Amino acid sequence: MSAFSVLIVEDQLSFRDAFSRSLASVTDIRLLGMATDLAQGRQLFDRLNPDVLLVDLDLPGGSGIELIRHAAQTRPQCEVMVISVFGDEQHVLSSIEAGATGYLLKDSLALDLPEQLRCLRAGGSPISPVIARRLLLRLAPALPQHTAASGSGAAVGHALASDEDAVALSEQESRVLHLAAKGFTFDEIAKFMQVSPHTVMTYVKRVYRKLHVRSKVEAIYEARRLGWLRD
Repeated sequence: MSAFSVLIVEDQLSFRDAFSRSLASVTDIRLLGMATDLAQGRQLFDRLNPDVLLVDLDLPGGSGIELIRHAAQTRPQCEVMVISVFGDEQHVLSSIEAGATGYLLKDSLALDLPEQLRCLRAGGSPISPVIARRLLLRLAPALPQHTAASGSGAAVGHALASDEDAVALSEQESRVLHLAAKGFTFDEIAKFMQVSPHTVMTYVKRVYRKLHVRSKVEAIYEARRLGWLRD
């Protein structure tokens, strides 16, 4: 994986110090800067154009969700990782809906920040296990309904795009999705298509939004359900 840059937006000094120390020991992640409130975070984001935004939610001047939404709208190729003390459903879902692709709790004692950021940059969605379990439990009641609906042609659950809502992919977006379904990594896809990894991630983000999904696995599953991919 090629080197990438990170902007940290965190108001607590202890966490800023811990994050910066963990990144100082690696050579493939460049820390562009650190902001302590929402306004400064937005200013630095627009000026520095980071590859990854690491953001807290409870910030002086407003919610980090506002910055996540701004990042998704102005620089969709930027990955967004939330690190917060809030693990409740409302904060998690609001962050994901705004454009976050990773969500970790600050009390994760075994947190390996560089590795988590690498995973995020490679197309993964790092998420604290306790949050993942809550989301799975929340979605579980909808799974039998989706299974039954898929056999009868009825509408699927709200977590996936309906056939009517699905927006057709562009040629490049479709190509990325097909290669991802064959098992290629996003970096390999970039080399194969002779474009930058940033460009590939832009296509990936667009595919996710069009299919109303948040991960590569979900995108491939939903594209197959819609008949856009064949095994």
